Amino acid sequence: MPNPFSVLRRTPPLPGHTLSLPRPHGSSDAWLLSQWASELAQGPAADTANGSAPAIKREARQAPTGARLAVICEHAQDAQRLSQEIGFFNPALRVRLFPDWETLPYEAFSPHQDLVSERLLALYEASIGALDVIVLSASTALGRIAPPSFLAAQTFFFKKGQKISGDVLRQQLQTAGYSPVSQVVTPGEYAIRGGIIDLYPTGSALPYRIELADDVVESLRVFDPDSQRTVHPVQEIRLLPGREFPSDAQAAQDLRARWREVFEGDPSRCSLYKDAAKGLFGAGIEYYLPLLFDKTATLFDYLPPCDQQSDLGGAGAIATVGNIDRAFLEFHSDIENRYRFLKADIERPVLAPSRLYLSAEEFFIQAKPRARLALQSETPEPKAVLHSERAADRVIGEQITSAQPFQRSQKFQQSQRSQQLPTSRSIERRQIPSLSSEACRPISWANRISAS
Repeated sequence: MPNPFSVLRRTPPLPGHTLSLPRPHGSSDAWLLSQWASELAQGPAADTANGSAPAIKREARQAPTGARLAVICEHAQDAQRLSQEIGFFNPALRVRLFPDWETLPYEAFSPHQDLVSERLLALYEASIGALDVIVLSASTALGRIAPPSFLAAQTFFFKKGQKISGDVLRQQLQTAGYSPVSQVVTPGEYAIRGGIIDLYPTGSALPYRIELADDVVESLRVFDPDSQRTVHPVQEIRLLPGREFPSDAQAAQDLRARWREVFEGDPSRCSLYKDAAKGLFGAGIEYYLPLLFDKTATLFDYLPPCDQQSDLGGAGAIATVGNIDRAFLEFHSDIENRYRFLKADIERPVLAPSRLYLSAEEFFIQAKPRARLALQSETPEPKAVLHSERAADRVIGEQITSAQPFQRSQKFQQSQRSQQLPTSRSIERRQIPSLSSEACRPISWANRISAS
């Protein structure tokens, strides 16, 4: 088996090509990715002499927009792990996890505000070129997200000595999707008490306290939300949007207009549509994101354009960890099942999966012009063990109309070395001849449980 570390160093993937390597064991995949990310961050003039990891050079050239490397994992657990370990092996790399919403598709629940905060911070840093590696799961990579223009238009900065009235600040916070509360606890909240404004920006580890004196920002301080005590002063505050979609009056009007175009029937029967008339965006509105934007974006909009790859040494590359094809297939299967189950709900109609997610084909078409590294596991899946019960169902079903319908099932039972527990959907099916022999007696679990 070839050494993946030496292969990647000798022949790194070029734009438009894929390098497939066996996945290293343990945390070695994080070390491998950190080495490649370092070379991408340094650019084409990277010096890799003596086999040492190159230091990241911040040259005077114009910084590209987008993350230099996107790491897409089959499982969310691997994404969480790699987002921490890649930075451990090379602390100079700027690494962010782009987490999933952690809600079921079409669910009438909004994601936790902490997750929204992490997602917006990762997207903002990627959009301004302040991110080297963005790590996410396969299902998250398919989602359609807010475009970079939305983040650019809804991001504000407050500096000490800046002149701004409390009413204007309140209006900006409401436009950005922040919620007024009596005491800030989570990102996306603010509280105003006279000339003191407590603000918890999304993407920030701690909230800030703004003190105004005659509409001038007199002081900016970080404070502890538990003890309410200030920690240290700062000179500037970055205010990201409070949500992943616009929440002003115009956005509510656009939502209602597009709703009538997409869905048939009486829209007044849906609570989300009625709430939008009041300027409210109900729980689960994230799964109607295409109705809030003229055009949604994808992960590829937060990577450097393909025409910049040659000048940036292949930056904007993609690394996949695990069986991404299988993850895409399973995710779309779940999405389609939920869509078929919920699409007939006239009180809460749902958008087609193609409006919310990329297909696997669309993803690979957009990824094709980029440099790609595939770390795949060589361990085969134990399909025979996992699907043995399906094999039993198949042999029974094939012979159900023959003169001896259970002959093949009996042979299958005799060929199995392990003990078996056949089950049936009804009491009548439990009395089948093949299950009435001495070797396989039918039992009633209900009677056993009641007797014990």
